[in-house]
Amino acid sequence: MGLLYEKCEGRTVANVKYLFQRVMNMNYKAMWEKISSIHKKTGRSRLAIFRDMKDCAVKYGAGYMDYDLFEMYNLTLEQRDTYLTRGRNNALVVKYNDKAYTGQFDDKVQFNTLFGKYLHRDWVPVTGDNRDQVMAFLAAHEVFMAKPSQGSCGWGIEKIRRTEYPSLDALYDYLVQRAPKLELEEVLEQHPQVSAIYPGSINTVRMVTIRGKHGKVYLVTAMFRIGNGKFVDNFNSGGMVAPMDPERGVVIDRALDKAKNLYENHPATGTPIKGFQFPDWDKAVAMVSEAAQVIPQVGYVGWDVCFTPNGPCLVEGNPFPGHDIYQLPVHTPDKIGIMPRFREIEAQEQQAKR
Repeated sequence: MGLLYEKCEGRTVANVKYLFQRVMNMNYKAMWEKISSIHKKTGRSRLAIFRDMKDCAVKYGAGYMDYDLFEMYNLTLEQRDTYLTRGRNNALVVKYNDKAYTGQFDDKVQFNTLFGKYLHRDWVPVTGDNRDQVMAFLAAHEVFMAKPSQGSCGWGIEKIRRTEYPSLDALYDYLVQRAPKLELEEVLEQHPQVSAIYPGSINTVRMVTIRGKHGKVYLVTAMFRIGNGKFVDNFNSGGMVAPMDPERGVVIDRALDKAKNLYENHPATGTPIKGFQFPDWDKAVAMVSEAAQVIPQVGYVGWDVCFTPNGPCLVEGNPFPGHDIYQLPVHTPDKIGIMPRFREIEAQEQQAKR
């Protein structure tokens, strides 16, 4: 049934490879700290926890971080098998994404060039030899975003105001120091309904798709990412996440930040988060389904989508979608992870071959 599901003496091939890699690169001090933390929470012996961690690594491709994050110590064997672990996620990436093509997602200049149809905003690379092009962009935009051409989690992004520099020449001189690893983008205007939740950042939806071997695109899941105090919405940069019903485009639970605080309403605006219906959801689904066909060699992608007054647009695409935020314990009271959805897709793909 493919790499993720091949059995070898009761273990998946992918999990055995994952386990070997993890053993070779393990941060044993951090693992022991996790074991001690779980020991304090549960009262179980450290040796028993270690053995259980090892079993979860072998059976499910779960590292010690997964074991702690998903609270696998509180799950039955059947429940554990429903979680998309790091090892299983790695296997999906290997199965669907050709390494020779993933760089076109990682490099924002290449991405913007290939997916320009879906950006709906002005942008320009800073190469060091395109001064006139950059100066024209600076003259046209009083406020803009400066982004590293390669990077993730919102790191290294600046929101720049032209008026904070004595001249366009001075601003160009500042920017060109980061050439050629920089690109500039027009600031997106988000839909007023989305902005009402939190206007201080562009609040995006992570939409995960799989393009099957026969070209059919499946929407796996969707997660609302909301800013809180910074101009980026990333969970690891101070933002919050809330799960969605991918069929309806509705937020179905409270938002969670990295400190494990829960919010039914946004703390800065008081606007309700749970129950929010995204405008133009059908257009967003159609857009990512079409975008998933642009580079067919990369079939497993997490798309960051912004909703604007004129419809949805792409912010970026990630060829190594995370696996953690979609199945956090607070959002999975039934203790069922997202793995059944991937198995459903795999079954449909197998059926299509017949």
